[in-house]
Amino acid sequence: MAEQQDWLGKFDNATSFLYTAHNANGSTPTRRLGYENSDGPLPVERTARHLLTMCDLSREEVMNILRVATAMKESRRTFMDTGFDRFSEILKGCSLLTLFEKPSLRTRVSLEVGMNQMGGQAIFYSIADSPLGAKESIQDTGRVLSRMCQGITARVTSRKGLRSLAQVSSIPVINALDDYAHPMQMCADLLTIFEHKGSINGLTMAYMGDLENNVTYDLMRTAALMGYNLNLAGSGAIEKSVWTEVNALTEKSGSKVTVFPTAKEAISGVDIVYCDSWMSYGIPKDEEEARKKLFMPFQVTTELMKLAKPDAIFMNCLPAARGMEQTAEVIDGPQSVVFDQAENRLHAQKALLVFLIAPKRFMETLVVPLHPGRP
Repeated sequence: MAEQQDWLGKFDNATSFLYTAHNANGSTPTRRLGYENSDGPLPVERTARHLLTMCDLSREEVMNILRVATAMKESRRTFMDTGFDRFSEILKGCSLLTLFEKPSLRTRVSLEVGMNQMGGQAIFYSIADSPLGAKESIQDTGRVLSRMCQGITARVTSRKGLRSLAQVSSIPVINALDDYAHPMQMCADLLTIFEHKGSINGLTMAYMGDLENNVTYDLMRTAALMGYNLNLAGSGAIEKSVWTEVNALTEKSGSKVTVFPTAKEAISGVDIVYCDSWMSYGIPKDEEEARKKLFMPFQVTTELMKLAKPDAIFMNCLPAARGMEQTAEVIDGPQSVVFDQAENRLHAQKALLVFLIAPKRFMETLVVPLHPGRP
């Protein structure tokens, strides 16, 4: 599949930030993405912590985010009865700009609801309606947003624009999905696994389907970071840079990330079965039938699920197509936890936003007992 052009490459205007000053042979300057050391230091107001992939977090940080997410979820359960949510003002006065180049349901709703529940606001900005860089360089855009908002999330086609935005922003830039990673989804997935399994120690997950995929890449990173095993089976070439990151993490954690030739081998005896859409946003219509034939050997069926452990759970980050990546009997069956997984986007992202936007408040939250009545 041809590489899709990102909004930065398509729309950004000509500035010294994006172009080399001169070419020795007098030819048109070569375009380059990002802010390079030769340009001198960036005039940023404060140091920002960005989240572009799961590699940007430590295992301890992830565990703390999940602890706060669990407390936030419990607090919302009693809110309708008591009218009290102990986290209702934790991001009071904070604004989150949410950039969208790709369509969204769970991401947009969870971010807007989450910021509202924490006393802040989320501002929707459609790149399709008003492309970034059309009248202003990405450098200027990042610096302006850094003076008005406390955080930025971006759901975009390409990692290039996201990384360039992060390089010039003095507020946290959070990846809400690009072609390389999906860390927000990973935090929700982990919260779901802890709820249903109690621990990740000794677990093995099997992922089926498209291996050349942002969700696949961050599932690999997450397993390697957190210390559980991941079996992969499907079609597609995993980027070398992802293997480099994963191998470095597994050396520390001791987990194993392995590609198997068949779905039966990958799913045998696992605790978790995971799949993702075969038809990601942007797949041309004329390629859909060929992709369906390519991935059909890795479809999760009732018979295939029987090869996993009897108490194995089934996960899909949604949207799901019954009859493609899984059958209806699987996703609507008793082992499926996909709607718990979808709800947990809200709670996990709330904790993640506080962790990045207001780290001091986040740490103060950890000091106070997260679960009243428990040690």
